[in-house]
Amino acid sequence: MNGLMLIARREVTTQIRTRAFVIGLLVTAALVAAVSFLPKIMGGGDSYTIGTVNSQQLPLHTAAPEVEFEWRKFADEAAARQAVLAGDVDAVLVNDSKVLTDGEIETELGVLMQSVNREFKLGAAGVAIPPLEMQSVGADTRYESSRQAIATVLVLVLFMLIMGQVVMVAMGVVEEKGSRIVEILLASVRPWQLLGGKILGLGVLGLINLVTIAVVGLGAAVASGAASDFPPGIPGLVAAVLVWFVLGYAFFATLAAALASLVSRQEEVNSVLTPLTMGIMATYFVSFYVTNEPTGTLAMVASYIPPFSSMIMPVRMAATDVPMWQVGVSMVVMVAAVAAVLAFGAKVYERAVLRTGARVKLGDVLRTR
Repeated sequence: MNGLMLIARREVTTQIRTRAFVIGLLVTAALVAAVSFLPKIMGGGDSYTIGTVNSQQLPLHTAAPEVEFEWRKFADEAAARQAVLAGDVDAVLVNDSKVLTDGEIETELGVLMQSVNREFKLGAAGVAIPPLEMQSVGADTRYESSRQAIATVLVLVLFMLIMGQVVMVAMGVVEEKGSRIVEILLASVRPWQLLGGKILGLGVLGLINLVTIAVVGLGAAVASGAASDFPPGIPGLVAAVLVWFVLGYAFFATLAAALASLVSRQEEVNSVLTPLTMGIMATYFVSFYVTNEPTGTLAMVASYIPPFSSMIMPVRMAATDVPMWQVGVSMVVMVAAVAAVLAFGAKVYERAVLRTGARVKLGDVLRTR
């Protein structure tokens, strides 16, 4: 175990000091923060400038708290008309009886002013009309759009991180094998320790990236006000995503290391990883489909099948409410799959990593005793 931790520490310290890792982490954090603020920058809230002539200001903000209202007072109707035509105000309320606008009034503003003016005058006359009680008999859809957005972002983040870290594992294995450094390392540690240390170390780097994305994203969402639209249970979802990332990464990275040990040149990495890459892409596409149909049959079935479950189950958890027993069963099955892949990958790696030269066939490695 000491050998495994030594290799893992070596991978972390080597990679985390590189300029590429630091710059990549900073760029990722900046992009995540920018995306979190983008809806507020692009959308913004509606705002209106309204004038008054011998009129009281209507409490429009009570009916539309998300809209900003600026009020201006004019001495007479003539000055108000000039302001309207000049575009300085959107509308002017005159003598509590009419509204001046340049052309047809905007629908939202017109409805607001009509309804609030009616309620205001009824209240002044002592007439109280209780508001209608809004009661939904269907599913709660308040967070439907935000859930789908979170699920979509989650798919992209998991796919990019898993794909990036898996390629790093494969390239590292081939680099050590091609330069014959692996022979020196195996004189001090066992093959499974070298393999496990590399997977563990590069996985820590992936977790650093994922935690950075989560912390910066949530922090920026709180600062921009977007977090007010988030559904409850976000901390639990973040914790679950970290666990699912570890399981998915362990599954794919072990297979990547095993396949990469079959070749000795960097140029051959892409070809030997093609089946694995296609598997990751298939998992990504199915997960992306699930963001729109989180309760469909495909989503339900695939969330129990490794390695699809490593992306699909967290996406389902983000997009809809998933019973904990389903999450538990899926996680147990995924853990069993990871254990089986680790045993398989360690066997292939141990038998192939010292065989340099031409590409080694997987069948020959498995038949070797």
